[in-house]
Amino acid sequence: MKKIISITVAAFAMAVVTSHTVIAKESVASLRGTQDIEGSSLKVTKKKLISKEGGFERNYKQQPPLIPHKIAKYKINLKNNGCLKCHSKKNHKKEKAPMLGESHFLTRDGKKLDHVSSRRYFCTQCHAPQVEANPLVKNEFEGVK
Repeated sequence: MKKIISITVAAFAMAVVTSHTVIAKESVASLRGTQDIEGSSLKVTKKKLISKEGGFERNYKQQPPLIPHKIAKYKINLKNNGCLKCHSKKNHKKEKAPMLGESHFLTRDGKKLDHVSSRRYFCTQCHAPQVEANPLVKNEFEGVK
């Protein structure tokens, strides 16, 4: 008897979940517009990279600087970091590039290191290049001036 009740409850629950899934699927809006969500996506068009002498203005306090140059050929892995060729303490003056911030040389506990902290080594986790592209969604964000 308990087994029959368990099976009945499980079947009912499955029917409820399935019906909600079908209903939800029909009303989901997508950034793809009218294209079917489960269909193949359109080919992404390559956007033009924006290079800016002197860098980009920051939109808020503590914002990681945006990358104002091409980085496609830079390698960042455990053995090599292409960004450090210009932005390290050793090379930044010669390369006329901004040096890494002091926060990049601190451990999680605030201990100062003589090398880049492993927490800040992979630059593109926070810093990003910019491209000429329209926003995907309406955005009314205004940065600080």
